[in-house]
Amino acid sequence: MTDAGIPHTSSHLLPDELHRSVGPGTALLRLETTGSRQSLLDGAWWPRSRDVEREIPPLVTALTEHLGPVTRVGLDASAWNGIPTRLTVDGRVVHLDSFPVGDDTVLITRGDNDHFSLMVVPPATTPEAARTAMARAVRADNVTQAAEILLAELPHAAAPSVGTAQDDNEAPGR
Repeated sequence: MTDAGIPHTSSHLLPDELHRSVGPGTALLRLETTGSRQSLLDGAWWPRSRDVEREIPPLVTALTEHLGPVTRVGLDASAWNGIPTRLTVDGRVVHLDSFPVGDDTVLITRGDNDHFSLMVVPPATTPEAARTAMARAVRADNVTQAAEILLAELPHAAAPSVGTAQDDNEAPGR
């Protein structure tokens, strides 16, 4: 079988077609594809805004599809607009916690004690920079913290130290 007619992309980058097909209410998420979970990050997430009630439900829906029921989400209060204590997503209550994890990471809990760490790409990041950072974060051999990946891959204007809760507009190019 040949791949004629399929645009070639780097093996670690998402194809552009995927980014164009992502619509409102859809989470743009990448997860490590190995079961080893030996890297520092289990995945990467690129929200469109810093609005918790708008962004967390599609993330939880996507994660539940791949990982099973999500019970808690840990966020940095300084990076998100008004974190409620819980949200109902697809008929299930998901508890939201405010942790000093930094705006570059979100912590996901499945079950009682199974935790996942996702790098959060700032909403205003360009598609090319987001794809590159997300690809680096999900590599099975990644030993780099989320903040370091973002600082290395993103222009200074979109670096995590600049992304604050006030940045709640749609990201350009999406």
